[in-house]
Amino acid sequence: MLLVIDTGNTTTAAGIYDGEELIAHWRLSSILRTHDEFGIYFLGLLRTIDVKPSDITGAALASVVPSLDFPITEAIKKYFGVTPLQVNGTTDTGMKILCDNPREVGADRIVNAVAGREKYGMPLIVADYGTAITFDVVSPEGAYMGGAIAPGLNSGISALFSKAAKLPQVALNIPASVIGRNTEAAIQSGILFGNAGLTDRIVDMIRADPAMKPARVIATGGHAGLMAKVSERIDVVDKWLTLEGLKMIFERVNA
Repeated sequence: MLLVIDTGNTTTAAGIYDGEELIAHWRLSSILRTHDEFGIYFLGLLRTIDVKPSDITGAALASVVPSLDFPITEAIKKYFGVTPLQVNGTTDTGMKILCDNPREVGADRIVNAVAGREKYGMPLIVADYGTAITFDVVSPEGAYMGGAIAPGLNSGISALFSKAAKLPQVALNIPASVIGRNTEAAIQSGILFGNAGLTDRIVDMIRADPAMKPARVIATGGHAGLMAKVSERIDVVDKWLTLEGLKMIFERVNA
């Protein structure tokens, strides 16, 4: 079985593959822990699905939080007896990266592009809705071209809450109208419909290139399903795309 982990700034997605099947997945808070604490935490997750530590024969990690890399890696080594593949801009993913400095590209963005290309073809746009909203573009030839990064939905709400004394924290629910008739609905309208507009505008600008016009838009991440309800450009929601990409890259490296 393969353990796959995608560590983000706010949440960490983890999953277990048994062959081709993702038999379990979790979305967890990204909190700094010691490697022993991580190990005990992972063991607890495995017990919920009756998987033994010895069943784990490989692991792959994508992380954008450097402070968590060492304790997670050491936890996997100590408690599962395997050294995880840590994906970065220099990993042999089979995808050419056309950015100025491939080492600067977030591991999750590369993984999303690899999985998206394999599952949905090219050209392609992958929109990942997490702490940040990232748009990753795969060329008609299958290369990673780069993309765009914007604040995520919760990041926008948190910024308003911290900088504007009278604005409250609100839940991410779609309001009845774009014209909010109270403060909560007005914030929800601005965040949700505003980010839908951001999504649609960026997609339209990418598709303005004739070669990118047929590009499908795949949404992933914790808020993908919510954004698909308000965006007019999202074609497919694939919440666990990053985990699939980690599996694909692990298999390529260890072929």
